[in-house]
Amino acid sequence: MYEFTIRNGCDREGIAKMDTWLVKKSPDRYRVDVTSQIFHEYVSHMRERIDRGMGVAEDAVWEAATACLSIEYSHSKGKEYREEIEREVIGGIIGKFRNKYRATLRYGILDSAPDIDVLILAKELDAAVIASDYGIEKWAEQLGVRFVPANTFPMMIKEYLKHLPENESES
Repeated sequence: MYEFTIRNGCDREGIAKMDTWLVKKSPDRYRVDVTSQIFHEYVSHMRERIDRGMGVAEDAVWEAATACLSIEYSHSKGKEYREEIEREVIGGIIGKFRNKYRATLRYGILDSAPDIDVLILAKELDAAVIASDYGIEKWAEQLGVRFVPANTFPMMIKEYLKHLPENESES
């Protein structure tokens, strides 16, 4: 959090105040109630994503096979032919596959334990979640948790600091 505030132009005094205001706590995973419908929707969503990821993988395999078949094979090349396929075809396709697969599978999902912890803690404390992660935003909405986009948070803090009692006399 410290690095985030520095990157966004908060001074030391503001950081100290924010550090005082913010609650640092792990969520109580055993006491926060979440309806089973949320888990049902999440599992359904994940199954759909996995199936779409499999489609991306199949497309990459077909693309690689087709590209390899289009390279003219010469028996005199042997090892050079294999290296050419690895370098010019397979390596590039694997790179594209990884990018597409990551985008297809991970965008809009909760893909780590800390993502889930953030949402559980926010629900437990009836607090907002500040993030730039679409998965957290989407599932915060499902859980009824307030979501604040990370790019607006520094402006909100600066505005809040302007309205503190000690700053009102300066106005």
